Amino acid sequence: MAIAVIGLGATGSHVARQLRPSAELLLHDTDTDRARRVFEALEDADCRLDERAGVSAAVVVLATPAGHHGQAAEAALESGAHVVSISDRPEDASDLLALDGLARRRQRTVVVGAGFAPGLTCLLAKHAAGLVDVVDSIAVAKIGTGGPACARQHHRALKRAGKDWIDGTWLLRRGGSGRDLAWFPEPIGAADCYRAALPSPMLLQRAFPQARRISARVAATRRDRFTSRLPMLRSPHADGGPGAVRVELRGQRDGAVETVVYGVMDHPSVAAGAVAAETALELLSGSA
Repeated sequence: MAIAVIGLGATGSHVARQLRPSAELLLHDTDTDRARRVFEALEDADCRLDERAGVSAAVVVLATPAGHHGQAAEAALESGAHVVSISDRPEDASDLLALDGLARRRQRTVVVGAGFAPGLTCLLAKHAAGLVDVVDSIAVAKIGTGGPACARQHHRALKRAGKDWIDGTWLLRRGGSGRDLAWFPEPIGAADCYRAALPSPMLLQRAFPQARRISARVAATRRDRFTSRLPMLRSPHADGGPGAVRVELRGQRDGAVETVVYGVMDHPSVAAGAVAAETALELLSGSA
């Protein structure tokens, strides 16, 4: 009963490290040199390189760059595996949700957006919802990126329209609009956040259909917003450094208005790796 980690970049390698003491691992990456380096770093673990991209695995963690996660998940389901995706691209989330029928027929689970945001932010929203009687609104904000693929997706998302859920209707909002000052845990502090093409509202609306307003924003500088319309002019860092997420849920408890705010600070690649790894272990044990 093995877990396959497909994609061994900044986040995928952290997924493998988190799983190292708890499961048999199959490691795959199109960059064979990178796959070899990660394998050698885990040489005392129960793991091996896998050229078949998880065909024989019980659980497949898709830690590849955003895009085509739906196709990869469909192939994994057809081979009999559960699927965990860390993609933060709205199109991937839609494609994965469309696999619901296939997953049910195969009696397998597809977990969508099991990263930092979405992922940990969804869990925080779920916990906050347990503290109120009625959920009225949820606002998510994030700052920071993981590896290069995450930075490129952040760059693309800023120039594309995002969706807000308002009173039963999806409204398209221009990327880079809607500036909102969000306070993240120290040492991150305050940052201006803007609308972007993010999957969090789509996923949260499915979990909280009674909420009147759901939105998501990403932190950006003035230069980020200006250059989002251009190709990335320099290669991203191997790891984007520390970041944070913030979830604000408003609702009613005992007839009074209640606001719950949660924040988490960590390296996005580390936090996303932890969420994806724990999710994979839950699927492997059958307790998800």
